[in-house]
Amino acid sequence: MNKRVETVWNLRQLMADQGLFKTTELIPLLEEFGVSLSREQVYRLVTQTPERANLHFIGAVCAALHCTVSDLIEVRVVEEAAVVNAVEPSRGSIGNLRPIPARIHRPQQGPQNQ
Repeated sequence: MNKRVETVWNLRQLMADQGLFKTTELIPLLEEFGVSLSREQVYRLVTQTPERANLHFIGAVCAALHCTVSDLIEVRVVEEAAVVNAVEPSRGSIGNLRPIPARIHRPQQGPQNQ
């Protein structure tokens, strides 16, 4: 079994729970805790899961939205079944997915076409 970690970023849901539906409404709340971000940065943080986040930012979000880190970020361990004896087809092989070749028939020339 292979394991991988999956994270769920719940910032948008936490904002909605507080009655905040515009990403710009988060800016002044973060500034109260010393975090200054542009509209674009806040928009990306709300609408996308960040690959990295500063601990000061995470702490400011949790303080502003009255939540915990585990409310903001859910971590799940996903187990994937190992594939046994998997044969990977060569790059050029597409198996049964080949298209049926088209047949082009030339019109027969009759006596009037000569």
